[in-house]
Amino acid sequence: MLRGSCLCGAVSYTAAGPVESASHCYCTMCQKQHGAASGTYANVARAGLTIERGEDFVTEYASSSHACRAFCRQCGSTLFWRSEESPERIAVTLGTLDTPFTDPVEIELYADTKPSWLPLANPD
Repeated sequence: MLRGSCLCGAVSYTAAGPVESASHCYCTMCQKQHGAASGTYANVARAGLTIERGEDFVTEYASSSHACRAFCRQCGSTLFWRSEESPERIAVTLGTLDTPFTDPVEIELYADTKPSWLPLANPD
């Protein structure tokens, strides 16, 4: 069970079930939304996601014709990403987790737009 919340605490959520995959997404939309080199997500079953508190604070933005990004309308924390191409799945942002996430992040998406200023993991 993953537990997470936004920066201000207005929204808290749980995600039950196994994580299908975890990824760093370097697309320019994730960079803009997160204000960082990437958005890092765990892909879980949408049916297992429960907003425990603050559902009224969760706002969605349609960032493309098939995808929505959810965030807290009070503090702006990025919470979820979902695509109509896979409606049974939802991605939760690892940065909002309150429980430890110990699975490896093994997927890098849109590596062609990975920022050149991002330090190398192994600079040797």
